[in-house]
Amino acid sequence: MTAVTSQVNEEVATAAGWIEKLRAEVRKVIVGQEHLLDRLLVGLLANGHVLLEGVPGLAKTLSVRTLASAIHASFNRIQFTPDLLPADITGTLIYNPQDGRYHATKGPVFANLVLADEINRAPAKVQSALLEAMQERQVTLGGETMPLPSPFLVLATENPIDQEGTYPLPEAQVDRFMFKVLMDYPSFEEERKILDTMAFTSPESKVQPVLQLDEILQMRRYVDKIHVDEKVRDYIVRIVFATRRPEEYKLDLKHLIQYGASPRATLYLTLAAKAWALLQQRPYITPEDIKSIGPDVLRHRILLTYEAEAEGVTSDAIIKKIFNTVPVP
Repeated sequence: MTAVTSQVNEEVATAAGWIEKLRAEVRKVIVGQEHLLDRLLVGLLANGHVLLEGVPGLAKTLSVRTLASAIHASFNRIQFTPDLLPADITGTLIYNPQDGRYHATKGPVFANLVLADEINRAPAKVQSALLEAMQERQVTLGGETMPLPSPFLVLATENPIDQEGTYPLPEAQVDRFMFKVLMDYPSFEEERKILDTMAFTSPESKVQPVLQLDEILQMRRYVDKIHVDEKVRDYIVRIVFATRRPEEYKLDLKHLIQYGASPRATLYLTLAAKAWALLQQRPYITPEDIKSIGPDVLRHRILLTYEAEAEGVTSDAIIKKIFNTVPVP
């Protein structure tokens, strides 16, 4: 047992070295936004897609592009617009008159990192083109199923729903994102630094690739070895069940929650906590890891009632109440 623990500790230390190189490279361009960077790294390590929400100008797109530039990986950006078609994402069949056959032409979704920029600018039928890709890591064109490259990660940005010209994401689409990260304005000091580094007609791009694809896949194997105690596993399930049956946990939330979190939330909460523990250079997860990562995993999986919306109750407020009530092991 001691030998196994020692090996895991060495693997955690190795992963920490790789992650620190990646962090340092991204910080050459991105000022502040530590929470965002942490969630992008957790998504990368835990094989989970990330949805970023914030008003325009908060460096959502720049953050994703910078992360992609710091990795030796293929990267495609898809600008979602109201006139976009599903074939513009997944690809289409092109007729070849020479052999009289249709041939599949791959779309921009065939890349290691895909930036779905302003994903809520396109209607539901276009957003749904990503459903198979995000869940099964494959695309079907003309009856032919083609696997996507590994690793494959969708990093999407969206403006708040109350912004003009946006469409709400389908529930099935939203649930496929491991995280929904809410971005806020930078602090005074951070914005002053942004001014000093970016207020040029042609800001320099200093980012160089520092991480190989095989290193990412290796770190994911390290994540799988992070220990999760039985009591912590039970705690994760209780948290998710409290969103579905709050009355069983003495929570007066039944009238506020229309639908609770799906089983995918249980899986993502565990995987994200394991990746977060790895970032903290620990070979095990604690209840505090669950509390830290939980809001970003759960906020888009709780569907509120009309009564909650009328009272101005947010999913974050409900999640906070659940974490404050469910006993910690």
